[in-house]
Amino acid sequence: MKKIGLISDTHGMLSNKTLKFLKDVDELWHAGDIGTVELADQLAAFKPLRAVYGNIDGHILRRMFPETLRFFAEEVDVLMTHIGGYPGRYEARMRREIQQKAPQIFIAGHSHILKVIYDKKFNCLHINPGAAGNKGFHKSCTAVRFVIDGREIRDLEVHEFERTKF
Repeated sequence: MKKIGLISDTHGMLSNKTLKFLKDVDELWHAGDIGTVELADQLAAFKPLRAVYGNIDGHILRRMFPETLRFFAEEVDVLMTHIGGYPGRYEARMRREIQQKAPQIFIAGHSHILKVIYDKKFNCLHINPGAAGNKGFHKSCTAVRFVIDGREIRDLEVHEFERTKF
């Protein structure tokens, strides 16, 4: 069993409130737009980190992290990228990969809008954790945590607070 913390769009900053929400997870996953190498290093020192780079991430972060990451967590096939779209409207590159072999969890960031959608067509859980950072148009900072136990995905929780209270 693994407890997973999932964030995206930190843009170089992460609140202590979010770190407190993530303190008991076993792994931290970041779906891009990390923002700074310093934050990436802080996150990696905090918890084992899996991350992809986002469109605002510079050349150093792009060397540190891939654009797309596919891996197994326990027995669950996970596909993560920054710009991936949503069920019925996947970005073309991701649509091809999902059609070829659908993951059990597809994670994308970028929109700054938290969404959890089950894609019945591909039998896949889509998660966009929204934006954990303080830059962008979003009014709330969000993060997600959940449990992967063998092939089971369960106990999904959302953390949300007004970004002006960062």
